[in-house]
Amino acid sequence: MDDTKTSLDVEAIKKDFPILSTKMSGKPLVYLDSAATSQKPMQVIDAITEYYKKYNANIHRGIYEIAEEATEKYEESKSKIAKMIGAESTENIIYVRNTTEALNLIALTWAEQNISEGDVILISEMEHHSNIVPWLLLSKRKKAKLEYIKVDRDTGLLNDESAKEKLENKPKLVSITYASNVLGTINDVKKISETAHKNGAMVVVDAAQAVPHMKVDVKGIDCDFMAFSGHKMLGPTGIGVLYGKKDILSATEPIMGGGDMIRSVSRYSCTWNDLPWKFEAGTSNIEGGIALGVAADYLNKIGINKIRSHEIELTGYALDRLSEQENVTVYGPGKNNLRSRAGVVSFSINGVHPHDVASIFNSEGIAIRAGHHCAMPLVTEVLGEPAVSRMSFYLYNSKEDVDKAMAAIEKVKQIFKIK
Repeated sequence: MDDTKTSLDVEAIKKDFPILSTKMSGKPLVYLDSAATSQKPMQVIDAITEYYKKYNANIHRGIYEIAEEATEKYEESKSKIAKMIGAESTENIIYVRNTTEALNLIALTWAEQNISEGDVILISEMEHHSNIVPWLLLSKRKKAKLEYIKVDRDTGLLNDESAKEKLENKPKLVSITYASNVLGTINDVKKISETAHKNGAMVVVDAAQAVPHMKVDVKGIDCDFMAFSGHKMLGPTGIGVLYGKKDILSATEPIMGGGDMIRSVSRYSCTWNDLPWKFEAGTSNIEGGIALGVAADYLNKIGINKIRSHEIELTGYALDRLSEQENVTVYGPGKNNLRSRAGVVSFSINGVHPHDVASIFNSEGIAIRAGHHCAMPLVTEVLGEPAVSRMSFYLYNSKEDVDKAMAAIEKVKQIFKIK
């Protein structure tokens, strides 16, 4: 990992991403929606093409050369992911479609087998729907209690008193986001995990907005499960990761049967394969796994700490520029707390619906997100807004991109006659 330089060569990085040389609405594309999905470098695109051109074969089955090559590169990608997040081995790494599937898998396996009537499932008000709905469904099935840690609207942080009270109330499971996709808030998941474990809880971390942008260490956090998506970290769609502690995964029964997850089958019984294949039924997303490993290589070559520093600088610059704007409300931790904020900036322009804001941005060639961002309790109940606009940054964004966004805000105000 090369973290020796203090800044990224954004213009050089952009050349690796073919889509960034295209136009939108007739203008050069400015992509500010990486929290939804990241763009893909040519190295990742080439890896997918190379698989289909040169060694397309099923894995873990064939003993011919191209099947062995496919298997080797697929398994090698898991080693890269394990190393990237500090996991002990590939036995901890289960490939799924995305963060959503990973969280649902936990709910339908470990939680289904261990949560009982009256048990408390604890999440926070800043969670993505993917970290709400599986627990909502589970709580109804098992007659468990779903409780929420409150979020302070003004600071964008978890409320300390609420967190302390809820964590000490002996929850059976705590599932928390590492970084909010709306507020950008980076939670102290290590501290939450420590407190939760002291009170007997299992800990799940939604790291969809963290792993692509900052150094993550599952052993340091000591979480029991962690979930994240490949498509948010330069990889393709349809591939995601569920990390789990080996002893927990070993003691958990799978829910999908067939293919790779089987060791033996007789007429009336079967035994499971070793980890992680026990949870990977059927033919895998082979090219997705291989390309995810290439995406990890790309991030490591740039340097994940350098990417984080770049995003801190860019986010601070965006907050400074937004503070110059009248009739604009910004959500999440302020400029004095950048270390607790990821590269996500949500905002509202007074009197203008965020969908209109996004439409005008689109006319300027700028891609941003507008809506509730799959976090309705946070946006509609805590922030009290029907929707908000969001800019999100990554390694291929620059201060010039932010400046273009500010010019688009001025255009919105001009069209809607807002000073």
